[in-house]
Amino acid sequence: MITLETYFDYVILPILAISVMLVFIRLFKGPSVVDRVIALDLIITIGIGIITVYSIRSNQKVLLDVAIILALIAFLGTVAFAYYIEKQKDD
Repeated sequence: MITLETYFDYVILPILAISVMLVFIRLFKGPSVVDRVIALDLIITIGIGIITVYSIRSNQKVLLDVAIILALIAFLGTVAFAYYIEKQKDD
């Protein structure tokens, strides 16, 4: 019988780790600044997933608050960058 903890350890966390490595490649290689910003936003999103999995695994509800705050900061950063790109187009 597979437990939730075993599933987290052997399926979910390795998938998240592989995805972080692939996105880091896109972050360093990315041909444009927009690709790099999207990769950075995706790394933060994957980090939120890792924090959430660890929070569920260790039964620490405080970490979910950290994940929510990190998601809000990432969202504001992406909106600010989109606003900056839009202003660059107008000039």
